Amino acid sequence: MSKKLVNLSLCLLFVLFLGNVLNAQFAKDTPKTENKNNGLGENGATLGEAKVMKWRCGAEIVAARGACSGIRVTTPLPVNWPEQTVRLLEEDVSQGIRVVDNPMPGGVKQMVIMIPRLQSGSMVKSVRIYEVSTCPQYAPDDTESYRLPTLQEIPAPLRAYLKPSPLIECNDPKIRALARTIGVDEPTAWKQVEAVYDWVRNEITYKNGSLKGALAALRDKTGDCEELTSLFIAICRAKGIPARTVWVPGHCYPEFYLIDKNGKGVWFPCQAAGTRAFGEMPETYIILQKGDSFPDPVTPSKRVRYIPEGVTGKGGEPQANFIREKVE
Repeated sequence: MSKKLVNLSLCLLFVLFLGNVLNAQFAKDTPKTENKNNGLGENGATLGEAKVMKWRCGAEIVAARGACSGIRVTTPLPVNWPEQTVRLLEEDVSQGIRVVDNPMPGGVKQMVIMIPRLQSGSMVKSVRIYEVSTCPQYAPDDTESYRLPTLQEIPAPLRAYLKPSPLIECNDPKIRALARTIGVDEPTAWKQVEAVYDWVRNEITYKNGSLKGALAALRDKTGDCEELTSLFIAICRAKGIPARTVWVPGHCYPEFYLIDKNGKGVWFPCQAAGTRAFGEMPETYIILQKGDSFPDPVTPSKRVRYIPEGVTGKGGEPQANFIREKVE
């Protein structure tokens, strides 16, 4: 090879190297723009730009009336979901106590605080600060490709979302009869579920009140976010469509399960009470739990809609101040 060709090759290599460096620097310096078309999540909905918050949770425990022993305190923890990422930032745990993270059905996690003994008037705590990134979710552009799942396509753990839960009476004859009429003439699975959604929102008047469940809401034609969510879920389950409750601070909404064109099961959220949002959730709520049938932390044989806080112990009266708050 001549000296001229060697020099030309070296020049070309230098130009390529310089171009790669400039491209990398440009990519680094250019702000990343996220919109509703970015970040397709495992739950089917398209993910938008994440909102980042700090979340403080845990408990402070006091022996209020005399010494206590064998104290056990439970409280739910935020966990990762396709639309939410949770990262532990800080942890403050008193000496002499044991803290474990107990996995619960449906991917939920529970903090369990065990205190062998606590003197009268003494206080211990287990408090964490998490960074929680939650994305808004948007409905896909192509909704016609989704179909209803067959029983064989539903993984065994998800079949619980076809069964009754506390105050979600999907096996009741009235709800089953209703499920056989709503949306049956719609051309796609998406439209069938949307017909259930619109029926619930049109027929049930929003009204705050005590918890009464799906069947009572159907009878009274009124209910708040829990009743509208429960009735939507009950009708979906009666139609063979898995559905579950998503719990967020001071509110809840449902998710439903369909099969995509690749044969994969995916979840979609919708806002049963509030601004209409079907197959999407534009709000960035912190997700506390998903599901609506859990063993009670105090009486495991009992089923509850939501994993509550709980405290048990012997001797005096152990009291817990449960902490679940946004950190400014």
